[in-house]
Amino acid sequence: MIQIRMKPLFAAALLVGMLGVAAASAQDVADRTVEQYTCKDILREGGSNRDVAIAFLHGYLVGKSGSSKFNIGVLTKQTDEFIDQCLDSPAAKAVDIMTKIKG
Repeated sequence: MIQIRMKPLFAAALLVGMLGVAAASAQDVADRTVEQYTCKDILREGGSNRDVAIAFLHGYLVGKSGSSKFNIGVLTKQTDEFIDQCLDSPAAKAVDIMTKIKG
């Protein structure tokens, strides 16, 4: 039952994340790719916008893996590690950092 409800949550997070991060971009190009976002782009966001962008990355990579299972405690630890690594490497691609953490 929980997994059924979580799929729409990830779909919503994906959509909101894409819209929120794309809207924050100062570029004129409407179409973006996940790979274009750097840690600096994500960390510049404040409060809930940053949370949405990180949730988007989690959802994107969970979906990409073909799995629908996840652990909230693990996601929380991965988020903390993601922020720490992004602070150390702001020019790194955000998806690369999150992929390495999820490794």
